[in-house]
Amino acid sequence: MLLKVWSKIEAYRSAEEGATAIEYGLIAAGISLVIAGAVYAFGSQLSDLFSGLGSMLTAP
Repeated sequence: MLLKVWSKIEAYRSAEEGATAIEYGLIAAGISLVIAGAVYAFGSQLSDLFSGLGSMLTAP
């Protein structure tokens, strides 16, 4: 009985299926933080750029 419990504990400790999902989640969170920071830092400049492009496209 104790041997079975011990083998279950060892199997649980060596399982790595969830670790990969957590790593991908952390990578996705980091990328989203970088994108949010870039939008915050350059948002007004991008808005001006797209407004200028839009006015050039609608001009005759």
